[in-house]
Amino acid sequence: MKTFVLDTNVLIHRPDAILSFKDNEVVIPIWVLEELDKLKSFSDERGRNARAAIRFLDERRKKGNLSEGVAIEHGIVLRVLLGFWKDEKGFLSDKPDNQILLAAYHLQKHGKEVFFVSKDINARVKATALGLKAVDYEKQKVNIESLYSGYVEQDAKEETLDDLDREEAVSSPGAFYPNQFVVLKGAHSGREMLTRYRHEDHTLRYVIPRPSSVWGVKPRNREQEMAFDLLLDDEVQLVTLVGKAGTGKTLLALAAGLKKVLEDKAYKRLLVTRPVVPMGKDIGFLPGDKEEKLSHWMQPIFDNLDYLVSVYSRGHVKSVEELLAQDVIEMEALSFIRGRSLPYQYIIIDEAQNLSPHEIKTIVSRAGHHTKMVLTGDPFQIDSPYLDANSNGLTYLVEAFKGQEIFGHVTLHKSERSTLAELAAELL
Repeated sequence: MKTFVLDTNVLIHRPDAILSFKDNEVVIPIWVLEELDKLKSFSDERGRNARAAIRFLDERRKKGNLSEGVAIEHGIVLRVLLGFWKDEKGFLSDKPDNQILLAAYHLQKHGKEVFFVSKDINARVKATALGLKAVDYEKQKVNIESLYSGYVEQDAKEETLDDLDREEAVSSPGAFYPNQFVVLKGAHSGREMLTRYRHEDHTLRYVIPRPSSVWGVKPRNREQEMAFDLLLDDEVQLVTLVGKAGTGKTLLALAAGLKKVLEDKAYKRLLVTRPVVPMGKDIGFLPGDKEEKLSHWMQPIFDNLDYLVSVYSRGHVKSVEELLAQDVIEMEALSFIRGRSLPYQYIIIDEAQNLSPHEIKTIVSRAGHHTKMVLTGDPFQIDSPYLDANSNGLTYLVEAFKGQEIFGHVTLHKSERSTLAELAAELL
């Protein structure tokens, strides 16, 4: 039986992470409980997860003495390790983080096969310096290099392309994921046709190029055509758009949302939100009421909305403020979505790469009847200290939902913002 010593940030990342270590011993140093106790009063996601982790431990406490070890689900032995450890190899013992590491070192010295589990890179480096085996918590990790792109290219017979010219759909030459795009390429003519796999009848439906713009926005490349096809399809209730800066993720989502709410009347409101995670040094508390505070974090959304209103050819929409006053658009902090039920809404969650898998689950589960959710983000621009391109909630969601009939995804690669923006995204 192996012994896994969990750092505090693992339980903050996922409160029930203990259950991931089947048929092994899981040790929680008493200093982890001290840190959870400090965090439990916070009103943010850390505080909520700290409270959830404490409740989890409290339920298992009823099964026996945690200091001696308690058998819980999945063959796991859960143990809380007491003790204050003196300096070892120059590690200062007055720091809680170092006490957690020294607890793992103590177990290893007494013959245990110990693995120190932490989301903190620096803590893993220090653990290795102590001679411990240090690992990241990888239960909800995906490989960003092989992330589902949402589309494939495939050679096709000229007869198949001719059939698509005459008909809406053709029988699929192979099995694909529901709503996966297939670019059919003629072997001899060089013709290309964009199709989308329809799982219910195993056909490829021709994606007809849009004759007009969507709220003043026309797709500039094939990937943006794919994105609009998913964003405007009410049967696809969950859409994810992943791509670097300037690929148009947020602009396309907002344009589609405005069309579905204002023109098609398919939804009663466009709800836009994004995680409140500062880039770089935090500027501290902002003055004003909730709306004034949100205006700072939502400024990129306002910039896109201002542009859309300015290029929209039908002049009955005068300003973004008018849409907000009419309650057609709602800006909300993610913190206030928890606990709400959101029916008949077109919801856009921007910068979703800064959310953990647990946060993503909490948010997506808010969707009510006839609600569509769109999540956008760039996995390589993460501001959260404990998430990366492989462990964030957005990429986890893409891999978890691929194959579901109500889900669609596109990875966008080509920047359309400007030559400078594209070079910055590629070179810096």
